[in-house]
Amino acid sequence: QVQLVESGGGLVQPGRSLRLSCAASGFTLNYYAVGWFRQAPGKEREGVSCFSSSDGRRYYADSVKGRFTISKDNAEDTVNLQMNSLKPEDTAVYYCATSLIMSCPHHLSDYDYWGQGTQVTVSS
Repeated sequence: QVQLVESGGGLVQPGRSLRLSCAASGFTLNYYAVGWFRQAPGKEREGVSCFSSSDGRRYYADSVKGRFTISKDNAEDTVNLQMNSLKPEDTAVYYCATSLIMSCPHHLSDYDYWGQGTQVTVSS
């Protein structure tokens, strides 16, 4: 069965860190661009970061540049999102998704597989 599973969400105080992980079941992430997206209540889903498995390029939304780092663990075949200096506005459900378009497309419709999401809450 082909699926993506996110893990690592939780409740943290502002300024703290979390590390999210995206793992694939039934296929390998080596042939995809893997993106992280988030959706806050009442808002549209937005792109946060993306890793291109073809050339290792990384992309970040302006709102997370300098705070979030995306990486791929080849041994575990996961794509991880290290989130530092978290802010209340980072609160959302975070999803990972894969695309065969290696340049990390902007449109959500270009992503084929989606995980079910993991909740990240930043609050004091």
